[in-house]
Amino acid sequence: MRRLLFLFTVITVHGQSDIPPVGIIKGLSDSALLDVVQRQTFRYFWEFGHPVSGLARERSNTIRADYFWDYANEAYNEPNFSKGTYGPETCAIGGTGFGVLATIVAVQRGWIGRDTALRRLVKMVDFLNKADSYHGIFPHFMNGETGKTIPFGKLDDGADIVETSYLMMGLLCARAYFNGDSPFEKYFRNRVTTLWNCADWNWHAKGANALLYWHWSPRNDFDMNFPIRGWNECLITFILSAASPTHPISPDVYYNSFVNSASYFNGKTYYGYKLPLGFEYGGPLFFAHYTFMGIDPHGLKSYHVDYWEQNLHHTLINRAYCIDNPKKYKGYGADCWGLTAGDSYKGYVAHCPEEDLGVIQPTAALSSMPYTPEYSVQVLRHFYYDLGDKIWSPYGFVDGFCETKDWYAQSHLAIDQGPIVVMIENYRSGLIWKLFMQIPDVQNGLTKLGFETPWIKK
Repeated sequence: MRRLLFLFTVITVHGQSDIPPVGIIKGLSDSALLDVVQRQTFRYFWEFGHPVSGLARERSNTIRADYFWDYANEAYNEPNFSKGTYGPETCAIGGTGFGVLATIVAVQRGWIGRDTALRRLVKMVDFLNKADSYHGIFPHFMNGETGKTIPFGKLDDGADIVETSYLMMGLLCARAYFNGDSPFEKYFRNRVTTLWNCADWNWHAKGANALLYWHWSPRNDFDMNFPIRGWNECLITFILSAASPTHPISPDVYYNSFVNSASYFNGKTYYGYKLPLGFEYGGPLFFAHYTFMGIDPHGLKSYHVDYWEQNLHHTLINRAYCIDNPKKYKGYGADCWGLTAGDSYKGYVAHCPEEDLGVIQPTAALSSMPYTPEYSVQVLRHFYYDLGDKIWSPYGFVDGFCETKDWYAQSHLAIDQGPIVVMIENYRSGLIWKLFMQIPDVQNGLTKLGFETPWIKK
């Protein structure tokens, strides 16, 4: 209860809540429990959004920048990672996109009013239209009060095309949702269109048809030298880069940079499930979530790959590994599984079967609801009723926990909270999929890259 009371105190500091938090409510049906979890998780974006800009704060706690050192060194090969702290001024561009998607869900579910949500979204896009961007591409982290870039690393102090793609996924979906004739809705749509048209995705291909680069810096140019190679969370980046009506990449960039890479195709079988793409055992589960918050994987195919099969089998392999539990961690089992990137007792780690520290991220199984609804609900009930006194908070579930170490995070991350709200909604109603997959630019991007989907009629 100490952790729960602490988090309630944090919320009080930020002002009166529009969506009151709830504790553990006994006897809920599956549907009612999903309501509670989605609504409470959405509070992270609504109640804890930055008061000046409305952007999603990166996390609910303050950390030293070297908290990310191991992750940055592995992912970006950047040993001279910047020091300092990331606190309440630090907003996540990708997490903001996830929060925009969650806001659409909140309006549709009646947690907040349409006009109330629109006012917040207009504040956000007005802020972004004046904030730092580089050829229309936003940084990884941004100061939510000033709009200035907060470096993620010594060389990563400019444009981040992947985080920008998550932001645009949310904004384009909101533009489709707020389709009314009122001047305010028209204004919002126009502001989103300005951001969309200004984004120069092709700049990150260096004017060629070979590779698409994750980062660009006004001081360091492309010195980060980190091309986007597949399979990972970046499929949406290529789709939107090809979909741009003003600065699109060539389809050759998608093939050369993403598909034609050593980490793309897999084809091996793990625990009886064939994995078409990716790393050994599939890697962290967010690969199956981020792109597919907007892109409907049902019937989605390209290069003889069925993306529903990919995401389903990735999830089932992750679950089967936790049930097998080769390292004998406490708590792992059919009602407690889910390895993905998030906070741990060692810092931020991309947890997966190949990097298993005994840490479960609630977002992993809960955001897999469209793929494994029966198994994910089983986990949800265990998290809420059996572990709720340790991991349930006014912002939903905390970011991670390790029963072996008796460690329970007191943090929440925008990029982990957002998929819970959105992917549960896609399971329940398909709301975000229906909106996003009918956007003409998105359909154009998918077609250019050779995708087949039931949403595009031949």
